[in-house]
Amino acid sequence: MTDASPSPASTGPAAPAGPPTAENPWPVGELAEKIRGYIERLGTAWVEGEITQWGVSGGNVYGKLKDLNGQATISFTIWSSVKARIPADLKQGDRVIALIKPNYWVRGGTLTMQVYEMRHVGLGDLLERLERLRAQLAAEGLFDASRKKPLPFLPGGIGLITGKDSDAEKDVLRNAQLRWPSVRFRVIHAAVQGDRTPREVVAALEALDDDPEIDVIIIARGGGDFQNLLGFSDEAVVRAVAAARTPVVSAIGHEADRPLLDSVADLRASTPTDAAKRVVPDVTEELTRVDQARTRIRGRMASIVSVEIDRLGQIRSRPALAQPGWIIDSRSEELTRFVARGSELVSRVIEREGNSVRELTGHLRALSPQRTLDRGYAIVQAASGAGAGHIVRAAAEAPAGVRLTVTVAEGALDALSEGAHPDSRPQSTPAVDR
Repeated sequence: MTDASPSPASTGPAAPAGPPTAENPWPVGELAEKIRGYIERLGTAWVEGEITQWGVSGGNVYGKLKDLNGQATISFTIWSSVKARIPADLKQGDRVIALIKPNYWVRGGTLTMQVYEMRHVGLGDLLERLERLRAQLAAEGLFDASRKKPLPFLPGGIGLITGKDSDAEKDVLRNAQLRWPSVRFRVIHAAVQGDRTPREVVAALEALDDDPEIDVIIIARGGGDFQNLLGFSDEAVVRAVAAARTPVVSAIGHEADRPLLDSVADLRASTPTDAAKRVVPDVTEELTRVDQARTRIRGRMASIVSVEIDRLGQIRSRPALAQPGWIIDSRSEELTRFVARGSELVSRVIEREGNSVRELTGHLRALSPQRTLDRGYAIVQAASGAGAGHIVRAAAEAPAGVRLTVTVAEGALDALSEGAHPDSRPQSTPAVDR
């Protein structure tokens, strides 16, 4: 420090003029007085924060106040004379505004904040901030029903995040084990009010979400006033629940003022007891349902079998099954008629075709040259000369000296033409099929 403003409360020897150096240092008391002077000139100031420590000793209150959005923390003191004027219900975890004055204690070298007034932060301010955050997260889709995951029917392992030795923990464990004695829990204790709540709840949630044996996670607390539940409306908690792969159940147990955790959770339970009932099925009820289902199935199967027996009886009473021989008999008679009819028709066809063949044979024989020969006629063919092989129809076609072949009914003769017969004259001859 180079500003060497004089301090009226200085008790040591006069400090040398000018800035301190190795050859001309300030006494410790001079530095302390200057620090106190600077701090006292700050005067009083209103600040807002969360009480993280609150202890009473000798009528005075000693505590710490933490910034709402950061890690800055200051110590404060409330003297007994002021304590009577502040609300009696102030405690750790409350959000407050305070009128403080920095006070530097020269002898101890410590800085404290002396509180002149302290009061709860107006609920209207907190609600306004909460509603702004709610609107922002809703716009991002974190509250949409479409992203909520269904709970398993019978979880193999259940994760529980709650306060240590809390009634909420006892309620969840007792009711869950009453409903399903073999249910398994992994419990992680975390602060459920105060500034440590968001950090510890998020850490516990991430640990359970990474455990492959955990099928559902319950975050439970046994109710509380609006300010005590603010940790469950913290943005970090809400986003951690939205990002979890495991279904999350909110069981804060506060109907009047629902924290944002209720909106982002996959299921909201009204109380820790309700959470146990919603997550773990009742073994007695399930066994009853199984028995009822068996009874319904048994009755249904009996009805189906009875109907099918009746139907089978009706089918067996039909003539086709009652007297199966009648089918063979009736078909045998039909087959006999068909065979007889077929034989008759075949005989008629054969007879008709036989007559046709005999008739055609007669025609063929009548037209055959052999029949002509059988009646005494002969066929004369020239065996030599220019017309060899041709049938001789006129005497001029067989002059003298031409060898002839004479075909009769049975065989053929060789002959030698001696020329035309003196009495030969043209005669009409019957047509002969050649």
